[in-house]
Amino acid sequence: MEPFRAWAVTVTEAGEAVEFRSQLLPPPVVERDRLFPLVLFLHGAGERGRDNEKQLRYLPAWMAEPALRQRHPCFLLAPQCRADERWVDVSWADKKSLPQGPPTTDLRAAIAVLNDVLAHEPIDPRRVYLTGLSMGGYGAWDLAARQPERFAAVLPICGGGDETTAPRLAGLPIWCFHGDADAVVPVERSRSMVAAVRAAGGSPTYSELPGVGHDSWTPAYRDPAVLDWLFAQRQEQQRTG
Repeated sequence: MEPFRAWAVTVTEAGEAVEFRSQLLPPPVVERDRLFPLVLFLHGAGERGRDNEKQLRYLPAWMAEPALRQRHPCFLLAPQCRADERWVDVSWADKKSLPQGPPTTDLRAAIAVLNDVLAHEPIDPRRVYLTGLSMGGYGAWDLAARQPERFAAVLPICGGGDETTAPRLAGLPIWCFHGDADAVVPVERSRSMVAAVRAAGGSPTYSELPGVGHDSWTPAYRDPAVLDWLFAQRQEQQRTG
């Protein structure tokens, strides 16, 4: 699907090899000897499946618009979670968190495709960004806590995470969004994660949108200032471990 390129990796689940597919949006022009930023986008529950297309709704489709491709030339990676699976195995409606367990197979697949793309495309390792909405917001919090050293910034939208992982997130630039009228994912999930990161010494930005329901991603992603902030972040030096 133009201008996206299909990308596939294989991971093991219960001893069996399972193929996972993703879509990669490249910059409009890949210039020789130039490194580009990469955005890893984790979609929401409504975009799950095996068609390798539904996950292009929202941010991927918007980033493919000519004006945004010119303003922010980058790679955008959009893996697809399988139907009935999750990036993180938690209840979205629960106001309380559970301890972070092992990564789900689908999150492991997202990590695998990220590793594969980083190994094969001209990407600036200091400018790798992570974002996700709803189910993907949970995924963004979870993956950032597992591998904080690899991301230059995190933009989690209407999700939640395990507050005990906050010390791992304290050094990351984070901008979190949630609507205060969200009836799907309780706004308390974002509030508590932001509070935990602040208590751990971090300084995340939190935008709670008054009167906004579950769709807090449209006002977030469609605000030019938000993407400008995201792409302005870079690691001064590669963190390790």
